[in-house]
Amino acid sequence: MSLGKVRIDRLTRKRFMQVVRSFRQSDVGGKGQRLFFLLLTLMVVIGGLNVLNSYVGRNFMSAIEQRQPEDFTQQAILYILVFAFTTVAAVWFRFCEERLGLLWRESLTRHLTRAYLTHSLRSHGSEKVANPDQRIAEDVKSFTTTTLSFVLLLLNGTFTVIAFSSVLWSISALLFFVAVLYASVGTFMAIRLGKPLIGLNFRQSDKEANFRSELVHLREHADEVALTHNEPLFENRLSQRITDWAANARRIIAVNRNLSFFTTGYNYGIQLLPALIVAPMFFAGKVEFGVITQSAMAFTTLLGAFSLIVTQFQSISTFAAVITRLSELATSIENAAERPKRAPIEIRHEPRRLRFEALDLLAADTGAPLIRGLELVVPERANMLVNGSNGPARHALFHLLAGDWERGEGAVVMPEVNRMMLLPERPYLPTGTLRQILHVEGGDFRINDLRTNQAIRLLGLGETLARVGGIDTVREWGEVLSLEEQQLFSCVRAIAANPDFIIFDRPGTTLKKDELARVLTAFRKMGQGSVTFGGTGEAYEVFDAVLKINTDGTWTYAPQIRAVEDEEEEPVHVVPLDRAARG
Repeated sequence: MSLGKVRIDRLTRKRFMQVVRSFRQSDVGGKGQRLFFLLLTLMVVIGGLNVLNSYVGRNFMSAIEQRQPEDFTQQAILYILVFAFTTVAAVWFRFCEERLGLLWRESLTRHLTRAYLTHSLRSHGSEKVANPDQRIAEDVKSFTTTTLSFVLLLLNGTFTVIAFSSVLWSISALLFFVAVLYASVGTFMAIRLGKPLIGLNFRQSDKEANFRSELVHLREHADEVALTHNEPLFENRLSQRITDWAANARRIIAVNRNLSFFTTGYNYGIQLLPALIVAPMFFAGKVEFGVITQSAMAFTTLLGAFSLIVTQFQSISTFAAVITRLSELATSIENAAERPKRAPIEIRHEPRRLRFEALDLLAADTGAPLIRGLELVVPERANMLVNGSNGPARHALFHLLAGDWERGEGAVVMPEVNRMMLLPERPYLPTGTLRQILHVEGGDFRINDLRTNQAIRLLGLGETLARVGGIDTVREWGEVLSLEEQQLFSCVRAIAANPDFIIFDRPGTTLKKDELARVLTAFRKMGQGSVTFGGTGEAYEVFDAVLKINTDGTWTYAPQIRAVEDEEEEPVHVVPLDRAARG
């Protein structure tokens, strides 16, 4: 959807109803319904008290005008009692509204977070929405609280119209018709003047999110920016982001100015009209003085119910943008989850087997061939290097083994994805203790301290572990460990998990040649095979076999004759293919 034009279309309305329905059917839906019915009950109570208050107020003012102390005292006591009950009901109403809004927000946020992690993170070449983090965090909050607020406003407005129409009609039919006409004209003018706010608020959310993203990026790479003296570049980028959101904000302010000219005058008119119509009736002796006060209250309350669009248009415009943004996010997640496989790749799962059968891989965006006719058995417990000049092909093959590449045909025989351990180019160790990080969650892994300790010894990480305070110390590992050390601990995690295969992406980015050789030696000693995707000049001689993929999609495979570097290590005999294949 273009940012220049925001509309609440049929699909968006359908998604809105789906969200409401899914919350009602969720595990907290029963509690939500009970809170909602309690809100309706309190709304009726408050509305009834307001109607009663209008009559008490009329009699109170008439007692003053007629100089009747006894009636004045009686009406004052009633006034206080009505205010007290109304206060209690209003406070409980607000409390229940906030609790229901929080319950809905929590449920929807959990659902979107789970769906985003499950589907949207693994999308290649598909359209992605901007700033999904903001949509899940801030837009969900705005959506749930504002939806609930508007629903309650509409219900309360409906009840108010029913309750106070009779009150206003009993005072003056003319005053009732003036209220309806005044609200109708006001609604039309508010929509006409404020319509541009919907698109402007939509764009403002993304522009400010883009600015925050730049600041987060700068914070995460502060040292690199300072060392490379790239401050002017980031100053220009941040300045442009500021210019973008400030210019859009100025347009929002201009539209709000025009809308405020109308709404302010409109609200002043509400205060004046009842007196202009009822005062002549009082002068003629047709009504008591208190009727003027009652008519003003009834007129204001009734017109407030009729004029929801006028009084709430700025909130409505922001709400419309929020609905559109969340609808886009939901569409993106659904597309990622339901993306059709144009040329399906057959995946068969066998423990400790990795074999490619007549495999063709295609580019996700253009469909251009990346690998042609790959026919290969990866030897068990061997370390194979995937290299060559075709970077996109290596990327596609890596993600195929990760379970998130679809374009192509042929077959792959491999262990279940949860029996494969992937090590990305840039290691990631979340905040926590090393014990928590090294003990993998998910998959069919059996972690034990013996393998963990052996891996730490084989990779020479004993001193590093002592330096950081041991395996049970909570740290921000991205700040404490170098990228090299983080990658080595990722390798410890892979060894401790004992997967069928370890899939290593461009380890030469973070590991030196001798360190990579040590890692591969540790893999062999611990009885594990690996597939390493090169790209930064990894030395062939430290691997047991090499698969080279050329730019045109052809490939070559050759086992390596590797010298045994450690007498304790049993050499791995690589079983070559029946033929040296070339695609």
